Amino acid sequence: MRFLPDNRELRVAVVGFGYIGSCIGLVLADLGHQVVGIDSDPGLVERFAAGQHRFAEPEMAEGWSRLPVSARPRVSGSYADAADADVIIITVGTPIDDSREMLGAELSETCRRLRGSLRAGQLVILKSTVPPGTTRGMVLPLLEADGLAHGRDFGLAYCPERLAEGAALRQLRTLPVVVGGCSPDATAAAAAFWQRTLGVRTVAVQTPEAAEFVKLADNWWIDVNVAIGNELAQMCAVFGVDVLEVIDSANTLAKGDGNVNILLPSVGVGGSCLTKDPWMLWRTGRDKGVHLRTIETARMVNDGMPRYTFELLRSELAKLGKDIAGAVVAVLGLSFKSNTGDLRMTPVKPVVDALLAAGAEVRVFDPLVAEADTAACVGMPPAATLAEAVEGADCVAVLAGHREFTGLDFAGLARRVAMPCLVLDGRAYYPAEVIEMLRRLGFAYRGIGR
Repeated sequence: MRFLPDNRELRVAVVGFGYIGSCIGLVLADLGHQVVGIDSDPGLVERFAAGQHRFAEPEMAEGWSRLPVSARPRVSGSYADAADADVIIITVGTPIDDSREMLGAELSETCRRLRGSLRAGQLVILKSTVPPGTTRGMVLPLLEADGLAHGRDFGLAYCPERLAEGAALRQLRTLPVVVGGCSPDATAAAAAFWQRTLGVRTVAVQTPEAAEFVKLADNWWIDVNVAIGNELAQMCAVFGVDVLEVIDSANTLAKGDGNVNILLPSVGVGGSCLTKDPWMLWRTGRDKGVHLRTIETARMVNDGMPRYTFELLRSELAKLGKDIAGAVVAVLGLSFKSNTGDLRMTPVKPVVDALLAAGAEVRVFDPLVAEADTAACVGMPPAATLAEAVEGADCVAVLAGHREFTGLDFAGLARRVAMPCLVLDGRAYYPAEVIEMLRRLGFAYRGIGR
């Protein structure tokens, strides 16, 4: 097959060896392929050279240590190392600016540096999230600038990254991969690469533009669906109805190839994908004369949830005869996603900011987040222990559903907090029996839409 050698292990260069790149590199190396990670961050290169990594993805530490040193991905700062690869995978960051336009400087510079090492016969796969038209309109001309021609000398395909943090290594081995090449040969080679390495199903689309749309459409759908859940929760609260009961029941309706699937409400949406990708598509639409109103609405709804959570907390404390000013609020969980320590665009930060602005005494505890990262995020050091965080608290706000918080010893907490104490459930989704136990212990309970 063109652009993919037969009958031997593959040599793969992963350019941009951050979270996604290191996950891909580790899994490919574990499957027996030679992997070099290339990154422009000298500190990252040094840490990997010392056998360290900064990503708390489940099973990553075990996977890295399980591999013999000789079989691990070699991490380099030199783009010249891409010359020996059969396949080059680009996974560099693509943030957006305040106008929602992609900041493409890192991707452009990556392509310029790669083209000096690009050689005939290689397959290049772009996985960074980009607006439609970027693979063909920006990446391809930059790679061709030194005389090599796509289709004749190398193949270029777009394969969207669709991994969920916390399940990335498992999903790499199971999730279907979408491929769209700039030529039929590139599409076929990209599909064969993923089938040969990961053994996963591939879904071939006709163009890279179609593949670029897939990632953006996925996150557009998720963001809108979460917004439905968040607004449904607000309506359920008005009627004293448990939104989880409504969602569980509504999702039993068959529709299309599956069921209705309303996602769960929460304190808000964070991370680098859902807060960015829909806007990236919105900006592309605006530039092409298409007004994507559902993106605007969903983003407005989901960005408003931290404020809604704060107002809910304040009103529930008032029902207990407690003023937010001077109240002690223990915030359990700072990360944007349960069971991770990731603080990127976390919706908990604006809740903490609002509490501080209202005069509350806030204590933050998240066992998955480093002390320095907590201080950088919310401007205060974390409580050393959960017990320290809840001592004398008027409210225990569970804003990340970490496993450590879903099985809390509330009977023990009742002896430490200032009763009556509010338990505000922003993401733990405590079941009815736990809520009943809380009330027997003397707590007040309120969740998002519950």
